[in-house]
Amino acid sequence: MLAAERRDHLLAALRRDGKIVAKDVAAQLGLSEDSIRRDLRDLAADGLCQRVYGGAVPISPAATDYAGRTRIGAEGKQRVAAAAVRLIDPGSTVILDGGTTALAIAGLLPPTLECTIVTHSPTVAAALVDHPRADVFILGGRLFKHSAVASGAAAIEAAQRISADLFLLGVTGVHPDAGLTTGDPDEAAMKRALACRAAETYVLGSAEKIGTASPFTVLDFAEVAGVITDADPATDTMRLLAERVRLLPA
Repeated sequence: MLAAERRDHLLAALRRDGKIVAKDVAAQLGLSEDSIRRDLRDLAADGLCQRVYGGAVPISPAATDYAGRTRIGAEGKQRVAAAAVRLIDPGSTVILDGGTTALAIAGLLPPTLECTIVTHSPTVAAALVDHPRADVFILGGRLFKHSAVASGAAAIEAAQRISADLFLLGVTGVHPDAGLTTGDPDEAAMKRALACRAAETYVLGSAEKIGTASPFTVLDFAEVAGVITDADPATDTMRLLAERVRLLPA
């Protein structure tokens, strides 16, 4: 089988099964696992898959830059944001992550809702300037421009000084095997630090993130209270996710 044919076969398997297991594909094609791993490295270098232990999974479209993410799944993010707002109790303290879904949450907070919002996102904080009852605290640090959030040692140190009832966590990938992932190691560390400061963490998982992965793990499924998603519950990926984590429909 030619290299181009193997590439097409791997991409077709990725679309069909939502993952590639290198040893299984090697056995099917009568090739060595090393050959398949080399093919997967090439596909990953071209941005066509995310390599994981033992194979590969679909790469997350949410790994693009901030401006690009605003154009992806906008309606789904609004649905997820609306469901997330319903989790916020009056008088509670909420850590609101950065990203476009978090920004949608800020825009949907009812003007009568009295709460405290803690965020490391300047854009989220700015969106709440005119909210009449939300008290807003901003965590500072080095600006990670890709996601428009503060990160690094100073931001993590600031996070240690807060306590919250709820953390609404943004990720770029939610995959039954690869877990909850994002594209930058410092950003993943910041998200873990924030999760440690909240009684409950819920993941903002709009449909385009489901079944995809990015390079860096944020949390295990066991460490979150649930995933809020608008994805079709009848898919194989969603059925597998339901075995690992609580799913809240948006």
